[in-house]
Amino acid sequence: PPGLPRQTGEVKRVSPGVIQMPNYDIVIRNGKVADGTGKKMFAADVALKGDRIAAVEAPGTLRGDNEIDAAGKVVAPGFIDVHTHDDTALIDNPGMAMKASQGVTTVVCGNCGVSAAPYVRPDVGHWMSLIIKKKENLSSSFAAFADKVDAARPAINGAFLIGHGTLRINSMGDDLNRVATGAEIKQMRELLDQSLEQGAIGMSSGLFYAVSSHASTDEVVEVATPLGKWGGVYTAHMRDEGDHILKAMDETFEIGRRVGAEIIVSHHKCSGRSNFGRMKETLPHFNEAMKKQQIAFDVYPYVAGSTILRSDMLERADKVLITWSDKVPGLSGRDLKEIADEMGCSMKEAADRIQPAGAIYFMMDEKDVQAAMAHPGAMIGSDGIPFDAHPHPRLWGTFPRVLGHYSRDLKLFPLEDAVRRMTSYSAQRFHLAKRGEVKPGFYADICIFDPATVIDTATFEKPISPAKGIDTVLCNGAIVWRDGKQGDGKAGRALKRQEMQAEARA
Repeated sequence: PPGLPRQTGEVKRVSPGVIQMPNYDIVIRNGKVADGTGKKMFAADVALKGDRIAAVEAPGTLRGDNEIDAAGKVVAPGFIDVHTHDDTALIDNPGMAMKASQGVTTVVCGNCGVSAAPYVRPDVGHWMSLIIKKKENLSSSFAAFADKVDAARPAINGAFLIGHGTLRINSMGDDLNRVATGAEIKQMRELLDQSLEQGAIGMSSGLFYAVSSHASTDEVVEVATPLGKWGGVYTAHMRDEGDHILKAMDETFEIGRRVGAEIIVSHHKCSGRSNFGRMKETLPHFNEAMKKQQIAFDVYPYVAGSTILRSDMLERADKVLITWSDKVPGLSGRDLKEIADEMGCSMKEAADRIQPAGAIYFMMDEKDVQAAMAHPGAMIGSDGIPFDAHPHPRLWGTFPRVLGHYSRDLKLFPLEDAVRRMTSYSAQRFHLAKRGEVKPGFYADICIFDPATVIDTATFEKPISPAKGIDTVLCNGAIVWRDGKQGDGKAGRALKRQEMQAEARA
């Protein structure tokens, strides 16, 4: 039929109109395909062979010994979570149920300036504890870390950024409240260059955080120089997402321009009640910059963010929930104001008493969130923190929430466009070759979901809860989620930059 890609390979016709490829591993029948490009859904059968999509044909034409009936369901590419901190979760928790249950088949890790490699220090500070449970899952080289990921046989794929903050800790120790010296910058640049050569896909920064807040624009540029050489991306948790957001955007654009790298702005938001409504300023600012550079951004579909507990963020938040505290156990999920009342002190004093800790901050405007999500340059990323005792619900609910709440219920954008923002567009921006589309020759990363029932069930009160309506999820041809349960699939892998560049050229 017009618009359907033809299959390739030897076939035999066993009856009029029926095509059979005896060595198909799986045939998905009776579904409607949202192929990831944003074009209108179409009815088709999809055949898988090994870790690839082998055929996409007219409904009823493909047969196989192992068939999945997708009647009433949408067959989409597996979702790509472009903003995660799942670096070592892929090793500690290789089943990755919190992502597979959402239809996610690839996670981009190493965001906000913190990554599990390269890390050469003997100790693990509070900053690195955000992404690890076990020190042995950190690695002195990216190659060694990628080997650990592959050895863990995770259910889903991981692509990895190198954190500027991690590089700073390696080269500067605990003396971080200054600009790096020339020798330190050279060491950081060499570590980044080595990591990119070994397969990392880019560098992230977190100039908002104390680890990197004293770094100058020039420092970041000089460290990130290898990105242009290797074609790596630059992702930025900007220096400011509040009052000075436009200035921070300009700094980010300057860094990418000087380095010669494509830019991804992380979790774009206008933070704090005084900045509600400022998407009317930031989105046109993006539009102008996008005319001159390759720029995109990711968004999570919630009005609350989550990170480490910081006293300087309390005044900007309407409400603060504690996700964990090392010093005072038992506070996870509780309102900081109630904790402060029990302690008989201010919220700032209570925050100081329970440090180190993590928190959820209610500090965005729903209209701003929707405006950012609907922008053509927006992708979807969860930004969930996998080792939080009481995580933000985005860890388990982000992608079904976009499909169910924002696309189906609020009609913010068509379902096909929602899928595009979570698949092909993400793959293009991060250069994840042969992923993000239901197309012959692409990897068999597939999410089958019910468009009428798909929805997140994770809440701020009960954040660990699988979504509804996600029927079957396959990663590299292996089933990782089906009928509300984890599958046996262990075909995930570390996606390496040079291998994906070779795929793109093939």
